[in-house]
Amino acid sequence: MRAVWLKEFGGPGVLVAGDAPDPVPGAGQVLVEVEFANVTFVETQFRAGNVPGPFKGEPPLIPGNGVGGVVAALGDGVDPGLLGARVVSGTGGSGGYAELAAVDAAGLFVVPEGLAMDDAVALLADGRTATLMMGAASPGAGERVLVEAAAGGVGTLLVQLAKAAGAEVVAAAGGDRKGAVARDVGADVVVDYTRPGWTRAAGPVDVVFDGVGGDIGRAAFELLRRGGRMVSFGLASGEWAGVPEERARERGVALVQPEPTPEELRAATESALNEARAGRLRPVIGRRFPLERAADAHAAIESRATVGKTLLEV
Repeated sequence: MRAVWLKEFGGPGVLVAGDAPDPVPGAGQVLVEVEFANVTFVETQFRAGNVPGPFKGEPPLIPGNGVGGVVAALGDGVDPGLLGARVVSGTGGSGGYAELAAVDAAGLFVVPEGLAMDDAVALLADGRTATLMMGAASPGAGERVLVEAAAGGVGTLLVQLAKAAGAEVVAAAGGDRKGAVARDVGADVVVDYTRPGWTRAAGPVDVVFDGVGGDIGRAAFELLRRGGRMVSFGLASGEWAGVPEERARERGVALVQPEPTPEELRAATESALNEARAGRLRPVIGRRFPLERAADAHAAIESRATVGKTLLEV
């Protein structure tokens, strides 16, 4: 099969397309003919080798943690009814940038009828994350919610979910193009956090969804009213906001972070897929790259040139 290899840690150019042995599904696994593979910011950090994260492993390996496609073969002990099913799944951290992927059957999500495969893959990680963040902060009707990185894969979904909950949504994004994306998915107010004075334009809020961290995340924290909540889901700046718990207590606000069980993780993913099938949640797919151009996909994400979700078309 064709795949993309990470031969060593480094810049995007270390991702090289080549041949690889076809994986064989073991007991409890299925073989997926991959149609789309997810590409995430965390994967770019793993490739660079400079930020510890959820993925472990040493080159050479095939990166990629989220795939969608059709089940082509079954390992021992797997329900025969899954053969030919349209599914999305995590890979456990590697093996996704390839034409074929062997994944655990227990981690599969059957794509709801009527939902496009690319949308399902776009929701696999980001939809789960956005759903869990919403549950942790629980914004209610009439509250003001600030979403950072509001034009990103998770951010665009948070804007939609917060609006559906009845909140007023302030979208913080970098530049006019990204601000327009956030407005298109329902933001009430859009601010550009690359410009001085952006916090004054945003105004006080009850909830902060922090997808940037660093100075922007710390500035957003200061906008919280007493009783407010801050949830961090990303570090696009390269560092977490790192707000001290003592400082939060002084201001009467809460730093909340979901600690979901495996069952809650699964339920959050299923919720996002079903909301999309019902037309109530729309992933924004900003860029698609052929499998062989995985290096270009990584470079685009790192240059902040992308909006929404970036996918590899396999």
